[in-house]
Parts: sequence; C-alpha cells; structure tokens
Amino acid sequence: MLIGYARVSTKRQGDSLDTQRQTLEDYGCKKVFTDTISGAKSARPGLDEALDYMREGDVLVVTRLDRLGRTALDTLRTISALDERGIPVVMLDPSLDTRTKEGKLMVTIMSGLAEWERDLLIQRTREGVAHARAQGRVGGPKPKLSSEQAQVVKELIDGGKTISAVARTFGVSRPTIYRALERADNDG
Repeated sequence: MLIGYARVSTKRQGDSLDTQRQTLEDYGCKKVFTDTISGAKSARPGLDEALDYMREGDVLVVTRLDRLGRTALDTLRTISALDERGIPVVMLDPSLDTRTKEGKLMVTIMSGLAEWERDLLIQRTREGVAHARAQGRVGGPKPKLSSEQAQVVKELIDGGKTISAVARTFGVSRPTIYRALERADNDG
C-alpha cells in the first residue's frame, strides 16, 4: 500500500500542506500522515505514526526529500530503517525511488546537498541579522505607536491618566503602552 507523509514548518503554510496531501492522494496514497513542525525538530509525531502504521511491502511516499528528515544523517537513517523493514521510499520531486540502486545513490547525494543548503541559509540569515544590528537596525515588528505618540503617552501618564485609559485612547494593549513609555524615556 502507498502511504504518504507531508510536512510543513508553520501553520501559515497550510495551503502547502493541503497541496502536498492532494499530490500524495493523486499519486495513489491510501493514507496520508502529516506534521506541522519545523524540519529542524527531531520529534515529528505524524512521521512516527506513519512509520508505526507501515508494514513490509508498503511504500512511503513524500513530495520532496527534505520533508523526511532534518539532516542528511537523519534522512538516511529513516530510509535505512525502512529498508530493513522492507519498506521503500518514493520521492515525487525529483522522482526518486529507493527500490533502485540509482535511487538510493541519488537520495544519499541529495540529502547531503539539502542539509548543506539549509546550513548555508542559516549562516546567511545570521550574517544578515548581524549586519543589520551593526547598522543599528533591529528585527521584529514595527512599533504600533510612533515616537511622537510615545511622547504623548508619556505626557498623559505623567498627567495622571492610567495605563488602561491611555491604552483605550490609542486602541492598543497595555504592554504596548509600557513599551511606548520605555521608548519615550530612552528618546527623551
């Protein structure tokens, strides 16, 4: 029996999970297990459930190799453990099948390349964040209140208004008012 496994990193990628599921069902998978969890996490309950469910002669189908493991070694261990149980793995993009010698070779090469690519992305992201910080930029969302509004918040609080009243006036939360006060004190 063909058993599918689909994974996305975040709930915001829900459409992608639906797309993966549909692709696996169109390929002929009778059952599809899913996870919404980062590939960097070692615990993947949906994959564990799929592996427990499968029996010798079943085939695990994934849309892409990086859905299967967080590192090259992790991916190869999973594929090797399945192979020992008589369960081959099929990747749809690119088309690879561990039932062939060529498929096993390509999976080994591609899982190493996928891990290298992921490590490169992490390194570049860290370098970009460090560069931005060195230039005085910080990540995260933009403040909800401008510097001018933060000054008005400070004046209102200094004038006796409560945090809750000021928050209602600006239509923001109390923590936003506290952050605005901190900014006003730092700017001030």
